[in-house]
Order: sequence, then structure tokens, then C-alpha cells
Amino acid sequence: MTEVASGWLDRLRERLGERVSVSPGDLNAHAHDEGTPYTFTPGAVVFAGSEADVLATLAVAREERVPVTPWGAGTSLEGAALPMPGGLSLDLSGLDTVGEADAVGLTVTAGPGVRRVALNRRLRPHGLFFPVDPGADASLGGMAATNASGTTTVRYGGMRENVAVLRVALMDGRVLTLGSGARKSSSGYALKQLFIGSEGTLGVITSLTLRLHPLPPATASVQLAFPDVADAVLASVTARGLGVTPERLEFVDAATVRAVNRHRSRRDPEAPTLWAEVAGRDAADVASGLAGLREAAELHGGVVVGEARTPEAQGELWAARHGVYDALRAAWPGHATRIGDVCVPLSALAGTAALALRLLEEQGLTAPLVGHIGDGNLHLLMHAPPGDADAWARIDHVLHELAAHAIAVGGTCTGEHGVGLRKRAYLRAEHGDALDMMRDLKALFDPHGLLNPGKVVGDPDGFPGRLS
Repeated sequence: MTEVASGWLDRLRERLGERVSVSPGDLNAHAHDEGTPYTFTPGAVVFAGSEADVLATLAVAREERVPVTPWGAGTSLEGAALPMPGGLSLDLSGLDTVGEADAVGLTVTAGPGVRRVALNRRLRPHGLFFPVDPGADASLGGMAATNASGTTTVRYGGMRENVAVLRVALMDGRVLTLGSGARKSSSGYALKQLFIGSEGTLGVITSLTLRLHPLPPATASVQLAFPDVADAVLASVTARGLGVTPERLEFVDAATVRAVNRHRSRRDPEAPTLWAEVAGRDAADVASGLAGLREAAELHGGVVVGEARTPEAQGELWAARHGVYDALRAAWPGHATRIGDVCVPLSALAGTAALALRLLEEQGLTAPLVGHIGDGNLHLLMHAPPGDADAWARIDHVLHELAAHAIAVGGTCTGEHGVGLRKRAYLRAEHGDALDMMRDLKALFDPHGLLNPGKVVGDPDGFPGRLS
């Protein structure tokens, strides 16, 4: 360890004691995330247990010019939580308190280290739930930092729509409380929204007040198969026009249904498929929702594959959609994965899905195409042997072309996974001169560039590290 590094470590230990770790196990656990092939080993990990611990960490980092990267659950898919090599990983999992749920105002205050599944387990006895579901059991702080969304976005929106109040520690030692419990406000700039999606580059989230929803009294689900991708997309739009607002609306392509059939011994039609969940006050409400979905499907050549109204039957119906990743791993054991993530206007969704499938064919690749079709978000689950450089070059080409296309049709290079390290190269094309303003804001909040350096607005070629 260098003399300089030893100096800031000593100062950290003076302030935070045993919350500072340099054990190889802790360093390694914070050197990788769930979705990238990188290894970026920090010089130390701070396991914060309070907002005061966060402020103490930032104070030492500021005075010693040490880069700091917040860490939640490590479920990031684009490298947002990877530390600067030799810097600090600020683990927020210990900020895990949950306040009493406000059943009238429909809010709850929680720490950034609280996990999504644990929160909903705690809320369920009160007849409430937090709706944002990115799939992974992510931390709430990480979800806000990436503006996470997922299967329920079509009905409830993402994190920006479901965070009422954000408390954020700044690098200069101030703590901001942003937003309010009021359902609307015309007061001041919307700074809360600036920090949501900033991936820890502007400040460190220390508390969130979240918007809750009552658990729906009745739900039902339907699985629908279509002649082609365009028909599935158009049916989803038609359903909304008929007044159906699903709780979830998901899509997979025909090849993926085939893979799931093999893996789970199912016999579903191997065709582009939608899964939808509807909710209401009673059985009549959900019956009306199902009827609207069936009507929309029939108008576009779709057929009902299955319908379910009990929780057990719905779980079985959705098992095929939830089993896509397991089917991929079973079909191609030993392959590494990378998930493409673009979001486009609904008018461009069918064309974007067709382009994705054409790019795969041109490059001789196979990959599940899945999507949160109600909000225009598509994912390609790319895979190849870790050491196959040629395959990964072709995968990079497909994902690059897809991201460039999404931007060209008025969409975005990332619908929900964030920018992190791997999407930085697309921000100029997507945001134009606004990227310069983003960098100005970064310099205002973090003049020395110490908060999660290199991410989001950083130089696409400027982050050190090594491939694992």
C-alpha cells in the first residue's frame, strides 16, 4: 500500500473504526457486479450504518481526494456500482431501517440499503405494496440511482414516479431533503429528479420516502400468442385504446418460447407471445380486463394460450416468462451473458423488434428477445463463451446498432439499466449539447470529480481497470 493510501485509510479508521475493511473477501465482493465482465478492486470498503457514517466518509474523501462509489446490492447491469480501482466503495446496505407505513398518505420512508423484496414482505400485512419491480432483488438506493423500472412500469411508472422525498448527502458536507409528501407542488426546481438516475455521481442517497399502492383485491392473467411480432405489439396498443391498463404486459419472441418449452417441458405455441396481468376491485373488474385483452388479441390474429385467476394458476402461467433466463443458461451452459436494453416510442416498437431479430440473423447469433412491451422497452439476452472474442465482437455490433437505432427513432440507449460504463458513448448522440450541461452540473456538485468518477457523463475511454 502506498504512503498516501495508508494516510487516508488511517483517517478513515479514526472516524469510522471497524466499519472500514481492507479484507480480501470484502474488496473482492465489491470489485464485480452482476452484469459486466470487469474487475475493479477498491482500496477499501466502508460499511456505513448511518447518514453520519456517509458524511464522515465523504469528508475524508474530499480532504484526501479519494474517489468514492456508492454500493447497494451489486445488481447493476452496466457497471454503475463498480469502484475506481484503489478508491473507496461505500456500502450502504447497513442503512436498512424502514419506518411505519402511512396507510392514509400511502408512503413509507426507508434507507437506501433496504431490499425491494424485504420491503414488500413488510408492507403486505398492511395491504400495501411498492410497485417498482426490476426483477432483481435490488436495493432501494440503487433503484433510485438508476431510475429503475421493470414489469410493472406500464401501470405504475418507474422510480421517478414513485419516490416522494429523497435525502442526499453531498460531497461538500451538506445534506439535501428533496421533494415532499404532497401529491403535487409548483415550488422550486425539481432537484429530486436530477438525483434519481444520476448513479451516485452527484450525491449519496441516505433516505427515500416512497409512494405505495393498495394491493389489488382481485387479479387475473392471460397468455396470448400471435402470428408475428408486429401483431403482438399492435395488440398491446389496441388493448390500451380499449381502456385496459394492465398491471404487467410482457413479450417474448418465438425462439425464446421454444427454448422455454424445452427447458420446462411445456407445450406452448412457439410464436411471439404476450403475458398480461389485470387487476380490479372484484371478479367482474378483472373479467372486463381479460375481455378487453382477448378482443385486442383477436383483432390482430392472436389466440388465448392460457388464462388464470387464482394466485397458484397465475404463478404457473407466468412461469414461462420468468423462466427465460434459466432456459438460456440451460441451453448454453458455461456462456457469459450481456443484456441489451433500449426503449423506443410505441410507434417504433415493432420495427425495433424486427431489427433486433434481423441483426441476430445477420451476425449468426441466437438470443432471447424479451420486452416490457407496454412501455416500449426491449431486451436482448446476448450470450457466448467468455473467451470467444469473435462472438463478443459480433454481440457488440448488434447491441451498438440497436442502441443507435433506438436513439435515431426518438428513443433511448437505456430504458432501465442505466448508463454506468457501457452506455456512455451514446449520450452525445442522445442528448446533444445537453450533455455539456450535465457535465457542468456534475462539476457544480462534485468539483473534484470524486463521486463515482467516470460514470454516466464521463469520458467513454477514460475509466481504468481490467477485464476479468
